[in-house]
Amino acid sequence: MESRPPGHDQASGVARRRMLGLALGAGLAPALGAAAQPAHATGRSNPSDPSDPSDPSDPSDPSAASLAAAALGRRVAAVAEAQIGVPYAWGGGDRLGPGLGFCDEENGYLNGVCLGESTVGFDCSGLSLYCWYRASHGTVELGHYTVAQFHRGAPVERDALAPGDLLFFSRPDAPLHHVGVYAGDGAMIHAERTGTLVARVEKVLDLPRWAGEFAGARRPGPPTG
Repeated sequence: MESRPPGHDQASGVARRRMLGLALGAGLAPALGAAAQPAHATGRSNPSDPSDPSDPSDPSDPSAASLAAAALGRRVAAVAEAQIGVPYAWGGGDRLGPGLGFCDEENGYLNGVCLGESTVGFDCSGLSLYCWYRASHGTVELGHYTVAQFHRGAPVERDALAPGDLLFFSRPDAPLHHVGVYAGDGAMIHAERTGTLVARVEKVLDLPRWAGEFAGARRPGPPTG
């Protein structure tokens, strides 16, 4: 998450983000992503393993669709959990994993130093799109833009939140400025701002700071066809 002054024109930052995504998709990201996998993920079971026993496979079960959606959400949360400790990088991350960030007029800096262009990691929407893409085996692909992700899924009431849902936050000066992955039990996993690491926040919607900015939750659709 990065602060933007009221009325700030985000066009240049969005354009650079899109250009970075094209470059990463063309071949830069695989090398960066492979080098940046968190060490603590070594030895973990693959949270998107198609042999996951929690993934229902009986098409004759009338509740198979809802069970499949729940299993997908749990995989999304597991992928997010595995990224804890990865650095924040403004503009960083895509469907292949952590990526090199960048700096624009005011984002990507810490104490006046541009960290974005030398950091391989995730920003908030980069993390959420990666988690959903990997957990769904590439069938759910979200845009690298918080507003686009907000409009991509179905609304979810607070009392119906499930692992994998996306939590969105807004302020008058920064509409829909942040997104995190709901991990269950009231917790959120997110990439917050330059200088921080991907982290888990317990009871996030009970904390005044986050509760006051909560703009709603969305659930991207499960794979179809």
